[in-house]
Amino acid sequence: MVSSQAVASDDNVFGWVEKATLQPWGTEVKAKLDSGALTSSLDARDIEMFEKDDEDWVRFRLKLEDQESGEVFSDVLERPLYRELRVRGAGGLDERPVVLLNVCMGDTVYEEQFSLRNREEMNYPLLLGRRTISHLGLLDVRETFMQEPDCGDDADVVAHDPDNDDPSDKS
Repeated sequence: MVSSQAVASDDNVFGWVEKATLQPWGTEVKAKLDSGALTSSLDARDIEMFEKDDEDWVRFRLKLEDQESGEVFSDVLERPLYRELRVRGAGGLDERPVVLLNVCMGDTVYEEQFSLRNREEMNYPLLLGRRTISHLGLLDVRETFMQEPDCGDDADVVAHDPDNDDPSDKS
């Protein structure tokens, strides 16, 4: 009997839960790789939109427990608004700001879109959607913690490519 399983090096296979490091802060968090979501999501509090130099920006507070040290990273950040995301769910229509942030997965830094929302009640402060997963490699839904984030100063960086954005995308 011949198996049709895909064969890939372990360097390109991620489990459904992985450790990720938010850059440049180096805060290590648990990330759920969710193929049911298109856009990645990050736990953010006190989200506030404002204008800076005639552009829309977002101010938000991260409150994340570093998985390695146990210390709580709680900083207020400001980022340009990349776009607004409309999500329709059981609770109705929800609009969320989306910003570009860097995340280390394996040995590579990825600049990705993250919608900001309070995920305090969720098990994972970071959810990686299909846009991000598509850059990583293969997803093995049977496994967890297959990769350790290890992005030094000389790590490969995959910049966000706006040409891959679908303007009609609502998720």
